[in-house]
Amino acid sequence: MSQADPGAVDEPSAELHAVAPRLRALRRGASLTLEAAARAAALSPAHLSRLETGQRQPSLPMLLTLARVYGTTVSELLGEAVPERDAVVRAADMEAAPAGGWTYWQAGSAGRGMQALRVHVPYGSQGDIVRVHPGEEWLYVLKGRLRLRLGDTAHVLEPGDSAHFDSMTPHRIAAAEHDGAELLFVHTLLQSPVAALCLGPAAGHPTPGETS
Repeated sequence: MSQADPGAVDEPSAELHAVAPRLRALRRGASLTLEAAARAAALSPAHLSRLETGQRQPSLPMLLTLARVYGTTVSELLGEAVPERDAVVRAADMEAAPAGGWTYWQAGSAGRGMQALRVHVPYGSQGDIVRVHPGEEWLYVLKGRLRLRLGDTAHVLEPGDSAHFDSMTPHRIAAAEHDGAELLFVHTLLQSPVAALCLGPAAGHPTPGETS
């Protein structure tokens, strides 16, 4: 069996030819030079150029990164039709979605570059789970006290306190009191289902919280 030439250029597909010009158009629409966009996406200008000309196929993580750099969604990069989204979300339309012991309410439109949620964190649920994932997170405590650990630093947040951090920083979130905590939560991990935000055990199998 013959071995593939490691220096060979990937054979471009029809779908890839459709993505490539959109990558170029979105970069130009964001008023970014090839060099600036490549630097923001942690790519070489030559690699980004090959993506824009269809000589290389972008991976999903690369598409996520480029979508963030250009302020859009992976769906738009892929040319998928995006349904009309209401700018206003009424309280009556927010359905509770339990996952991993926590409860989530969508507080924003699906498919946006940011996902906004209202979250109830019960005491003793997922408190020992370390989360690490791409994106940024912002949270604001509405009710109760929240224990937040960022790397090696522990914080206790009171109602009205907020935190904004790079979610590649290892972090743990737990309610600090038996009544639990309620918070607003915004993150930039594109196109994530609500259940994926828990990054913990399946519903019905909560883990013990941190001890004070």
